[in-house]
Amino acid sequence: MSLESVRAFFAEKAPDVAVMESDMSSATVALAAEAYGVEPARIAKTLSLRVGDRVVLIVAAGTSRMDNKKVKALFGVKPKMLGLDEVAEITGHDVGGVCPFGLKTPLPVYCDVSLKAFDIVVPAAGSTHSAVKITPMRMAELTSAEWVDVCELRPAPEAPAYSSSS
Repeated sequence: MSLESVRAFFAEKAPDVAVMESDMSSATVALAAEAYGVEPARIAKTLSLRVGDRVVLIVAAGTSRMDNKKVKALFGVKPKMLGLDEVAEITGHDVGGVCPFGLKTPLPVYCDVSLKAFDIVVPAAGSTHSAVKITPMRMAELTSAEWVDVCELRPAPEAPAYSSSS
């Protein structure tokens, strides 16, 4: 159902955006990067948070880390991640497929400025095997998102260096 709500969202608001499906799971940033052939930072992860009595979504670059102090400064309260059951109940998307599109309940969406480092990002599309490729600006426009600075962009972990000795 969640994938279908995302397809319906794009059919109505942006028919030029195609939902991609993969046989590989894209439930984590690393898996999604592998499934869709992009570096992990381009995966647009969606964080589901409770801030006071509100639930909000923050979409950020895959290798970024939420800065709790920045989120608290923005919303005035300490953020709490939603539990697994709450995420599915409120967004209509299971964890690993959460995205700002086709939501069960309308929610405020915030896009972190870490996404602006990329011309194209790859957010999930309602399931652990689907995604879309979209510009960060278009994603923000389609979801009526507000741009915020609440994450720290970290470089992707590099492969360990190996030395050969003779």
